[in-house]
Amino acid sequence: MPDEMTAEQFEMLLQMAVIAQPPYLLAGLGLLMGVLCGLTFSRLVQLKLDGWKQDRLPLLPLGTPEITISYSGILIGVTLFIGCCLQIFGFAAGAALLVALVLSLLTGGALWVQLERLMQQVEQGNFKAVDFDNFDEFF
Repeated sequence: MPDEMTAEQFEMLLQMAVIAQPPYLLAGLGLLMGVLCGLTFSRLVQLKLDGWKQDRLPLLPLGTPEITISYSGILIGVTLFIGCCLQIFGFAAGAALLVALVLSLLTGGALWVQLERLMQQVEQGNFKAVDFDNFDEFF
């Protein structure tokens, strides 16, 4: 009994390998996770604003464990959704997830910085309109 596989046997095994279907279910789960964590994040920020309005509780730091976990859930859900959608359109799994992760982290980081600046403006009383087109304000 030979313990090693020959190149021909390995080639035959590769030909018989079943190619998995695109990750539709995982894309749906990523979307669901992003939406649910987004609703949770929205509610937590709203509660923080309500506490500030009623009792002048501090708005910052925004990074409490509950808010950070829900925001991380949004980023993970969006990463899964974008990565799986790219896989559905034919991208390789590793490249799709890497691109999705980079997009999620860059966008999520910029939005987090913008949200903290808005909260700081609200606390100081000099709230002004949000300008998402001005990239100098993001960092």
